[in-house]
Amino acid sequence: MKWLLSFVGGMVAYSFLQEHYWAEVDDTEDLVKIVLSRIIEKLCVVCIQEPAVFFGVEQEVQWIQRELMDARVKYSYVPEQLMDVAYDFEDVIDDLILRSAAKQMRIGNWERCLLVIRIHKKLELIKSKIPDLPHLPYVEAKSSCPFNYSIEEIVWSDIFLIHGQSVANTVVSPVEEKVSALLAQEAIHPYTKKKAMRVLDKLRSLNGFLKGLESVELDDGGMVWMEELSHVCLSAVVAIEDFINRTQQLTKRSWMVPSKGFLSAFGQFKSQDKLAVEMDKIYAKIQNLSIHRPTALNPQGQSRNPKYTFRSTERIPRQPTTQEPDLASFGDDVHAMITRLLTDDQNFRVIPIMGMQGIGKTTLANLIFNHKAVVDHFPFAAWRSDGYRFQLRYKGELMQSGRSQWRDVWSNQYEMQRLIPFLINDRSLIVLDNWNFLVDHQEMLPDALNGSRIILTTCETKLPPNLKMKSDPHPLRLRTDEESWALFTHAFKFSIPPELLKLKDEIAKRCGGLPLQIVKLAEALSHKDATIEEWSTALQQFHHDQQQLWPNTLYKIHKDLSLYMRRCLFYFTLFPQDFDIPARRLITLWVAEDLVQPEGENETPEDVAERCLNLLIAQGMVQVTKKKLNGNVKMVQLPDALRQYWSSKAQQATFLGVHTNTRSELSLGTCRIRRLVDHLDKEDISFDHIHGDYNTTSTSLTPYYEDVLSFLSFDTRKESKPGEEVGNFLCQSISSGGFLVLLVLDLENVYRPKLPKAIGKLTRLRYLGLRSTFLEILPSSIRKLENIQTLDMKHTRINTLPDSIWKLQQLRHLYLSESYQSKLMLREGTNFPKFLQTLCGLFVDEETLVRDGLDRLLSIRKLGLTMSSKQEAMSLQLQAVVDWVLKLNQLRSLRLKSIDQNNQPWDLELKPLVSLVNLSYMYLLGRLRNPSIMSQFPYSLIDLTLSGSGLVEDPMQSLDKLPNLRSLKLLAKSYLGKNMLCSLGGFPQLRVLNLWKLEQLEEWNVEKGALQALRDLEIRSCRSLKILPAELLHRTLLQIEVIPAYTHRLTFSFA
Repeated sequence: MKWLLSFVGGMVAYSFLQEHYWAEVDDTEDLVKIVLSRIIEKLCVVCIQEPAVFFGVEQEVQWIQRELMDARVKYSYVPEQLMDVAYDFEDVIDDLILRSAAKQMRIGNWERCLLVIRIHKKLELIKSKIPDLPHLPYVEAKSSCPFNYSIEEIVWSDIFLIHGQSVANTVVSPVEEKVSALLAQEAIHPYTKKKAMRVLDKLRSLNGFLKGLESVELDDGGMVWMEELSHVCLSAVVAIEDFINRTQQLTKRSWMVPSKGFLSAFGQFKSQDKLAVEMDKIYAKIQNLSIHRPTALNPQGQSRNPKYTFRSTERIPRQPTTQEPDLASFGDDVHAMITRLLTDDQNFRVIPIMGMQGIGKTTLANLIFNHKAVVDHFPFAAWRSDGYRFQLRYKGELMQSGRSQWRDVWSNQYEMQRLIPFLINDRSLIVLDNWNFLVDHQEMLPDALNGSRIILTTCETKLPPNLKMKSDPHPLRLRTDEESWALFTHAFKFSIPPELLKLKDEIAKRCGGLPLQIVKLAEALSHKDATIEEWSTALQQFHHDQQQLWPNTLYKIHKDLSLYMRRCLFYFTLFPQDFDIPARRLITLWVAEDLVQPEGENETPEDVAERCLNLLIAQGMVQVTKKKLNGNVKMVQLPDALRQYWSSKAQQATFLGVHTNTRSELSLGTCRIRRLVDHLDKEDISFDHIHGDYNTTSTSLTPYYEDVLSFLSFDTRKESKPGEEVGNFLCQSISSGGFLVLLVLDLENVYRPKLPKAIGKLTRLRYLGLRSTFLEILPSSIRKLENIQTLDMKHTRINTLPDSIWKLQQLRHLYLSESYQSKLMLREGTNFPKFLQTLCGLFVDEETLVRDGLDRLLSIRKLGLTMSSKQEAMSLQLQAVVDWVLKLNQLRSLRLKSIDQNNQPWDLELKPLVSLVNLSYMYLLGRLRNPSIMSQFPYSLIDLTLSGSGLVEDPMQSLDKLPNLRSLKLLAKSYLGKNMLCSLGGFPQLRVLNLWKLEQLEEWNVEKGALQALRDLEIRSCRSLKILPAELLHRTLLQIEVIPAYTHRLTFSFA
C-alpha cells in the first residue's frame, strides 16, 4: 500500500502537531487529543501487523484518517462532534481487527460477508458526518506556552512526591479496569461502548491536572472537589459492575433455558440502554467538575515542596538533660539499629534516624552510642550535637580535651582533616545530631572499606540524592501504649500509688505515643498531689494544651502527604476516639472503598494499603497502640491532637457527609450522607432512625441514605436490643431505596444483628463485617452479593455455609468461625473465586472436597484449617491438605489443627516446607509424625507455634537455626522430653519465648551468647522445671513472667 508509508510518516507529523499547534481552550480539547492519539496509534498497529484487512476499504479509511489528523491544523472542529466521529472510527478499527480474527478462525463466508457489509456502512456514515461538522476558527498557539495552563499547573506536572501513589492513579485506574472489562463483553453495542469510552477519556484528560494537585496545598474547597470527583468515579465503576453482572445473569439464563432467548436479548438491550444513560449522567458530572476545578489551590502560588531543602522547618531548641534514657521503651529500635550497625558489610553506610520533633531521635542515638556492643565494635566514635554536646571516644576511652579545642571541628574544613586518619585507619561511628553538615561536606568523608557508619538524626523524611545509595533509614515511630507507660513510669521517678494505676490507660492515650509529651506529662504530674482528682484535672488540662506540641506534624501533612494518603487518614476519623483499630480491618476497608490501587502486575491492593499504613506510621502520623508478639502491627489509631484536626478536615472535605452534624444543622434539601457511623451519639441525625422511635414511611429515609457508601456501627452493648435495632434500620432503609450503593457494612462487635432478607439487594457491597457478632444464621440472599470482597464471620455461631458462597467470584477474604467448626458445602466442578487470598477457620472432615476441590485455590496467602474425621479417612484428607499447601507459593500464614473426635491432638504428617519462601507465620496443632521436618521449615518464618506435637527430642536444636524467628511458642505437650538446650549463637532474632505446660521438662540450659535478642519470656505450668537458666537472670532488658502449676512454684537461681 502506498498510503502506508505516508501514514507512518504522518504519525510523526501528528505527534509534532499535537505538541506544538494544538491550541488549548479547555480540557475538552485535551480529551479530543487523547482519543485521536489512541485511535491513530491503534490504526498504525493494524496497518503494520495486518495490512490485508484494509482490502476493499483502503480509500475510505485513508480519507478519514487524513481528515482526523488534519483536523486541528487547517481548521478546528467543535470538540464534542469531532469526538463522536472519532469514536465511530475506533469502532470500525475494532471491526477490522475482528475481520482478521475471523479469517484465522475460518468462519463461514456468510458471517464474513455480513461483517464486511457492516464495516462499509459504518465508513459511509462517518464520511457523511465529517463534512457536516461545525467549525471553529483556528487559534494559533503561543510559542511560549503551547497549552492554556497557568504557570502553577506547568510546574506541578514536573513535581512528584517521593512517597505514595498519585491520586490520579487511585481515582482513574478503577474506571480504566472496569471499562476494559466492559469492552471484553461479547455483543457490546457500539453506542454503549462509545458512552463508556467517553467517560474514561474525559477522566484521562484530567490526569495531568490531578497529578499536579499532588504538589500543592488544597484548601477546603479543593478537598471537597476531590471528594466529589472520587464519588463520581466510584459511580462509574459501580454502574459498569452492575451491567456486567446483569449481562452474565441473562446469558446464563438464556443458555439454561433456550426458550427464553428472546427475553434475554431484550433484557440485554435494556441493560445497555440503562448503562448508556448512566454514562451520560456521569460524563455530565465530570464535565461540570472540570469546569469548576479549583484554581486558587495555593494562595502563595507555590508548590508544597518546590525544591529540596533541609532547613524548611524551624528547629525547637534542645535542652540538655541529665535524665538517663529509658532503654525498655526503645528496646525494639535499639535492637534493629545495632543489627544494622554490626553487620559484616564493610562498605561505608549512613543510617538516618527519621522522625518528628520530640519522638526520641536523640534518645535512641544516645542509647546506641553508649551500648556495650557498639563500644566494642567501633574503635573510634564521635558525637556532635547542636550547641551542647561534643564527644570523642577511642578504644573505649573518652578523648574530650576541652570543648574550645574541638567545638568547630565539624564546621571548619581544616579541622576536619584531623579526624580523617581515624576514619581511614579504624572502624568508626559518627553521630550527627544536625545533618546539614553531611549535606554540605559529605565529599570530605573518606569512603574507606572498613565498616564505618554515620548515624544522623533528622525530622526530614526524604534523603538527598547523594545519600540514597549509601543510606539505610530507620523511621522512629510513636510509642505503643505499653511503651508509653514504661517511659512515663521511668520519667516520673516516684512510686505510683496503686489507686492511681486506674489512670494508666488514659495517661497512655493522652500522650499519643510521643516521648516528649510523655516526659512533659510525667514532670507535670510529679508536682501534683497524688490523688485521682488532682491527676484527672491535670490530664484534662494537658489534653487541652497538647495541640501545641504537634505543629510540625500538622505542617508535614500539608507539605509532604499525597492526596490519596490524606483520604486514607480521613478513614481513621470514622472510628470512635481512643478506639484501637485492627490493622487487618483498616486495610481491607481501604481496599473495599478503592482508596488504594495496585501499581504492578504482581501487586495486590492489600500490599499497597499495608505499605501506605507503614508509611503513615513511619512519619509519626499514625500510632501503633499494640503490637503482635512477633513485632508486627496489630492495633493503630490517630493521636488525639491529630484526630481533632483531621476530623474537622474530613468534615470540611465532605468525606463523611453530614453524619456528625446535629439535627438542627441538617437540611433535607442538602443532605447527602456518604459514610454513616453509629457512635450512639444522640446528637447525630441518624440516632433516632437507628435507635429511636422515628416514625418512618416507605420513602422517608431515602433522602438520607441513598448515597451512603459505608455504614459502620459501634453499638457494642451486650444485649439483644442492638441487633434488633440495626436490623430494623437496615430493613427500613433498604426497602425505601437507601443503601443501594453501599460498599461497606461493618457490624463488628454488634451483638446478633438481625440481617434482613433484603440484604441481597446490596449488590454493590464489598465488605461485610460480622466478626464477634455471635450471629447464628446468614440470610440465603447472601449469595446475591456478587461484588463482595471481604466476608468476615470469625467468632460467630455459623457452622455451615452453602456451596452458593462460591458464587461470590470477587471474594478475597473469607473468615469463618473456627470454634464452631464452620463447614463449606462443596460440589465437584465448583467455580472458585480466583482472587481469594484469605481462608481462615474452615473445618475439614471426610466430606470436604479437598483434592480436585479446595486445592484449586492457588492464590491463598492466609490459610487456617481444622481437620477432623474418622480415623480411616483422616490420613487421606491430611495428605490432600499437605499437598495443597505445598502448591501455595504466595502463602504467608498457615494455621493447621489436626484433632480427633474428642478434640484431642491427632496425627499431623507434613512434608518439607522449605519451598514456601513467603511463609512467615505458622501454627501447628497435632502430633508430628515426622519430627525431622522441623529442620526443613522455611527460613522466612517469623512466628512459630507448636502445640500437642509430642516431640521426644529437643526441638531447640533444629529451631535455633531459623535466622528470622522472632516469636516461638511451645504449648501443651509439644515437647515431652526432660532436657532442653539453647546453644551458643542460636535464635539470633528471637524476641518472645513462651513455654506452656511442658510437664516433663526438668532442666533447661542456655549457653552464653544464645537468645541474645530475647525480651519476653513466659513460663506457664511447667511443673517439673525448678530452676531458670542462670544466663537469662542477668539480662537487663528481659521480662520474665512465671505462672507456676498449683503444686510447685519456680525458684530463681544465680548459680
